[in-house]
Amino acid sequence: MIGRPRMFTPWMDACQTVTSWSAPAKFLHWLVAALVLVQAGLGLAAVSWPLSPTKLNLFVWHKSTGMLILALVVLRLLWRLGHRAPALPSATPAWERAAARASHFILYGLLLALPLSGWVIASASGIPFSIFWRIPLPPIVAVDKQVTEAAASVHFALLLALLAMLIVHIGAALRHHYVKRNDVLVRMLPFGKSK
Repeated sequence: MIGRPRMFTPWMDACQTVTSWSAPAKFLHWLVAALVLVQAGLGLAAVSWPLSPTKLNLFVWHKSTGMLILALVVLRLLWRLGHRAPALPSATPAWERAAARASHFILYGLLLALPLSGWVIASASGIPFSIFWRIPLPPIVAVDKQVTEAAASVHFALLLALLAMLIVHIGAALRHHYVKRNDVLVRMLPFGKSK
């Protein structure tokens, strides 16, 4: 049996329609989603806890989880570079396609910016920190109280922006499922398959 010519294989593969997210993409999506929820709780607990060894441990967990999220988001972006995303349903209007692209771009940007701003806070505060008490995190800025305060304000603003974008993201997924009745949500579920 004669197969397709080798030189045309990548082009033909690129033209094939992707109908569902790959298992690694789904895994990274849901792992980051779960960690973001945990991270929000850790951050709130760390800030509100009275000064004590527990408060310091909560901050270590919060910062460490932030660095883990940063690494996973970078990994997810690298995966996306080599794997096509499933196309939106053909009936999706142009404005909705543009909004989906923009919202994903903003989500990825926020998921990168939040831990990076936290890294700036940790560096500018001058307090040595090791990820999960094991891996020393090198400083990326000089020790500076004003930078710490400014970065903390930016960090909080980024958190509010991320929460707003997550509401939009989840709302859009539910709209696709319950209003438009297509498989956009299902194909990202761990065991979901496209129609």
